[in-house]
Amino acid sequence: MANNHKYDKYTREELVDELETLKKKKYGLVWDKKNSQEVLDAFVNWENVPENFVPKQFPVLKEVKNKEIDTDKDKPVNLLIEGDNYHSLAVLNFTHQNEIDVIYIDPPYNTGNKDFIYNDKFVDRDDPFRHSKWLSFMEKRLKLAKNLLSKDGVMFVSIDDNEQAQLKMLCDEIFGEKNTELMVWKKVGEGDAGAGRMKITYRFRVEHEYIIVCYSQKDRARFSKTLELPKFKNEYTNPDNDPRGPYKAGNMSRNEDNSSPEGKNYYTVVSPSGKKFSRQWHFDKQIFDKLNKDKRIYWGKNGDSVPAIKIFINELRPTTPVSIIEGKGSATSANKALKEMFGDRVFDNPKPLELIQYLLQISTKPNSLVLDFFAGTGTTGQAVLELNKNDKGSRKFILGTNNENGICTEVCHPRIEKVVNGYKNASDENISGLGGNLKYFKTDFVGSDSTDKNKRDLVNKSAEMICIKEDIFDLVADKGFDYKIYQKGKKFLGVIFDNDAIAEFKKEAEKYKGNFVVYCFSYTEATPEKEFKGLKNKYVLKPIPAIILKIYIEIFKK
Repeated sequence: MANNHKYDKYTREELVDELETLKKKKYGLVWDKKNSQEVLDAFVNWENVPENFVPKQFPVLKEVKNKEIDTDKDKPVNLLIEGDNYHSLAVLNFTHQNEIDVIYIDPPYNTGNKDFIYNDKFVDRDDPFRHSKWLSFMEKRLKLAKNLLSKDGVMFVSIDDNEQAQLKMLCDEIFGEKNTELMVWKKVGEGDAGAGRMKITYRFRVEHEYIIVCYSQKDRARFSKTLELPKFKNEYTNPDNDPRGPYKAGNMSRNEDNSSPEGKNYYTVVSPSGKKFSRQWHFDKQIFDKLNKDKRIYWGKNGDSVPAIKIFINELRPTTPVSIIEGKGSATSANKALKEMFGDRVFDNPKPLELIQYLLQISTKPNSLVLDFFAGTGTTGQAVLELNKNDKGSRKFILGTNNENGICTEVCHPRIEKVVNGYKNASDENISGLGGNLKYFKTDFVGSDSTDKNKRDLVNKSAEMICIKEDIFDLVADKGFDYKIYQKGKKFLGVIFDNDAIAEFKKEAEKYKGNFVVYCFSYTEATPEKEFKGLKNKYVLKPIPAIILKIYIEIFKK
């Protein structure tokens, strides 16, 4: 009987290529990249891209002025980018490399139920390359996203069991196995009857999803505690009838055998009955005395037990984040919230605001920069604005999404506009706006062949990308394709498109008092240092398009 093997029809070159691919893999994911190429693989740099896939365009950004939201010059400028997120991530590799503190994404789950479009077609459950296509899609984007994270940055990726195992291994490869962890989110809240999804292969309702956590450097990442109400109510009593209600007695010291007189916070306290306790405490004597004066110390029934701190059941307390997330919104609450805002169901399976707020609470600082490149309805943007209101922070967000079914123009942007300016909900109640600023960009393209014309086009279309990179947007001098000057306080940005205009630019620049960053057109990485001698302002010169091309050449196939 003939041995029909799939390799029988392979050419010698194909067999060699297959062997080389297998040799490179020691452990981890292996998938069929040849049969799962995205149209965007014309840009990507891997060995299996066919020869006819040559990049013809580089992405740039173009501002859509009539979608700008400007309410307060003192508040940070947030960004919304409409376009394929692969192109947006490429641009952000120029503007924000190693600057993003937190990334949250909710990518398509690849359920086979019309939730994942690949090469302009839905990928159905019976597609033999279903998982390979999804992995190819995610790999390119995660690699670009990793470049954006700061040294102590963290990324959260929501996913369900359709791709969780594969995604975890992919993240292990990209970020390192020691730099990835797994959280579980209970997506069904109390009273959400029937909200869990039943799978035929299971005999139980699926009430959870996963969040894969990826660290730029795990030893540098720190999560903050959040204020939570105690959960274990059956452990709380009130033996001394404290008017503040039931409490739990919490440990506040090391035992005497493990305490050292030379150690931190070693001191002696005296109980109401006169008994002495010498040991190391969790805080200094001044704090102990203050807690004792406030009757926050429990000394036992007879006043002679080892002192413990009272943890009241009705009092918020700092709580270390846990791997299982409960009570942070649900699939049902997320749908209801959007319906209240828009008066109708405008999107399937949005993430709840409470979940994203929680993730940002534990991972951001008041001035953090947050990115969501699968922004969908814009929940992450609202979460950032809500947190800023709560703690008077100045966090900024960058949202990226395509405009599939009008998701960007009809849902995401209107949602941010409503949250910023206020709106009437479905119950005809006035919801106050949170304030804030937003600039709206769309991806555009220039030719990528190494010609003088393409370099000139890239420079001419680069001003808005440079404004984003420098975070300076207010145009104060516009000389068309000669030069432009932008201002933010005492910081100035100059973009010189034509070096013949340098002399005129210098005269204009000296009208302003402050420090300048000046981007000058150059076919090389050199800058016209001599021409800028004598400029009274302090300045830094940078060449364009060289600094943009340097990033793009690292990303895209030459």
